[in-house]
Amino acid sequence: MPKKVFITGASGCVGHYLIEMLLAKTDYELYLLVRDRRKLQIDLSDRLNVHIIEDSMQNIGQHRDLLRTMEFVVSTAAGWGGEEAFVVNRDKTIELFSLLDPQVCERAIYFSTASILDSHNQIIPEAGQIGTDYIASKHACLETLEGSSICDRLITVFPTLVFGGAADKPYSHLSRGLKDILKYVPYVRFFKTNGSLHFVHAIDIAQIVTHLLTAPSVTPSPARLVLGMQRLTVQDLITQFCEHLNLKVGWQLELTPFLVDTVIKLFRIEVAAWDRFCIAQRDFTYDVVSPETFGLVSKYPRIANLLAEIK
Repeated sequence: MPKKVFITGASGCVGHYLIEMLLAKTDYELYLLVRDRRKLQIDLSDRLNVHIIEDSMQNIGQHRDLLRTMEFVVSTAAGWGGEEAFVVNRDKTIELFSLLDPQVCERAIYFSTASILDSHNQIIPEAGQIGTDYIASKHACLETLEGSSICDRLITVFPTLVFGGAADKPYSHLSRGLKDILKYVPYVRFFKTNGSLHFVHAIDIAQIVTHLLTAPSVTPSPARLVLGMQRLTVQDLITQFCEHLNLKVGWQLELTPFLVDTVIKLFRIEVAAWDRFCIAQRDFTYDVVSPETFGLVSKYPRIANLLAEIK
């Protein structure tokens, strides 16, 4: 019998890539939880192994009987701010995993965010204390899930900066704003600062998750996998942007923490506690995994690969 996979947030950017990849590489029965089926940009009309459940995470308890039959669960649904963030990201996500049958469920994949981790992939207390609603709710959820009854089959993935989207797929927040970012490159190239980051494309996330759902065995759980390509410095980022726009990087003014703080005070810019924490940290690097970690090949190994697709 084909395995059953329950996917929340299926109509999002990552969800679209994951659905396509699972359909191409497995015979699994897919159960897709979506608030509005019209947001699915994939033609699933002739797919007998795809079942669309039009409902919200707020009503996840109504699907308890179905959830208890699932071998796999992938939770990508997220609320981005306000009360919804805590209801969806914490309360209802915890409820979702509590409804799984430990005798049936083989792997449970939970999407968190790398923002709640330090460089050694350990949870930072500041995420829960001063983080945004989105970050604080993710922080609270992870602490509960890692002590739950299914923690021995829990795999938490922490995407770094997510790009992705196409004519037949919704764009991620970052990809939607990439054209606007490029408008500022002619000015940003005159500044330099220390700092580093990782990024990952949604199709590479889908590759990794598909591997986790099909491999005979995976890393011992509860597992924390930070998804991202190799470390990229801010200067590397500016250089790749400039190469794309055929601009030269010449003289640069260094933006030291002191200078940034002076500008904030001089212009009386309101900066939240979490934003101040991020400005002080500057390096957002982790022990990451990429498709290559699992013997796969990344579709977007460099920012330049993303920029090449901009019309």
